[in-house]
Amino acid sequence: MDLADFRKEYSGRGLRREEMDANPIIQFSSWFQQATEMSVHEPNAMTLATVDEMGMPWQRTVLLKTCDERGFTFFSNYTSRKALHLNQNPQASLLFPWITLERQVIVQGRVEKISAEESLRYFSSRPRESQIGAWVSNQSEVIPSREFLAGKLGEIRQRFGDGEIPLPPFWGGYRVVPQQMEFWQGGPARLHDRFFYRLENGNWEIDRLSP
Repeated sequence: MDLADFRKEYSGRGLRREEMDANPIIQFSSWFQQATEMSVHEPNAMTLATVDEMGMPWQRTVLLKTCDERGFTFFSNYTSRKALHLNQNPQASLLFPWITLERQVIVQGRVEKISAEESLRYFSSRPRESQIGAWVSNQSEVIPSREFLAGKLGEIRQRFGDGEIPLPPFWGGYRVVPQQMEFWQGGPARLHDRFFYRLENGNWEIDRLSP
């Protein structure tokens, strides 16, 4: 499959320094709101990149659940592959690919577990089937078949009956605390606009990068 001629010209929307907020979290929130208003499919879907003990990078899509001055929060099984990576190297990168808007945002930073109280608050807001699913899946482990999962699902449903589903002790949230963020806007003739934020002594510095 030769994709050498498979290309698209980007619009002339452009991005100027004076349009960028001094705080990248505020800038992200503004772009996220625009993505929502423009009906971008799952605008909170983000690619999470981690590195294993051999230095091999891994990527997967997870969902952003909160974003504030503390950082970007997602939830996972604490025994999953990504969790093992983060235990060994608590650094990660996030990518928001808002392709229909010709935009992307990259977030890089250290990762920390959120409190059990915060995890419980979110877990309690999930649909009951999602709560049960968290108990069923030993995420990233090898399983013999789909039927194996169905069997575990039945066991968990029987175990909790019609009662409240408790927060699994092996499940909760992670927060990516940003140290660097990049905002990319596609431009004509491949002269894209890129603004790079980096945290220096508690203050955000902004640079324009060559495309």
